[in-house]
Amino acid sequence: MIKKVLFVCLGNICRSPTAHAVFRQKAKERRISVEIESAGTSAYHQGAKPDQRSVALGLQRGYDFSAIFSRPVKDNDFAYYDEIYAMDAQNLADLERRCPADYKSKLMLFLQFHPEYPRLQEVPDPYYGGTRGFERVMDLIEQGCDALLDQHQHISS
Repeated sequence: MIKKVLFVCLGNICRSPTAHAVFRQKAKERRISVEIESAGTSAYHQGAKPDQRSVALGLQRGYDFSAIFSRPVKDNDFAYYDEIYAMDAQNLADLERRCPADYKSKLMLFLQFHPEYPRLQEVPDPYYGGTRGFERVMDLIEQGCDALLDQHQHISS
């Protein structure tokens, strides 16, 4: 079973903190003990809270965004986390460029266990879009978290 998971997007204010909040809640509901964090490949929003649109939608669906603040990926994250999930191909490529060779196997696309993968491979960035974009992202992240947890429960049973 996974023990430490890091979710990564560009600025760490929309997609990865949403995955952080959703995965935290879903793991708790399944009584799975896991350390969860989120980060960005950039430091644009370091220290900022998640985007209010993500938080508002998450609260409507029962997710807690408290104690989640934007931070950039750190070099020691590659050694520390068991699995590192990028929200899209560009962030995965950015992580692969920085990651020491010994830890590259920890890097994956978040949606790789989604039932519609490989047709669906990326969680789109909703930042410049409207409400529908945030709803689509939330739906994909909920489905992705369920699929990820299902996959790991299957492996550990």
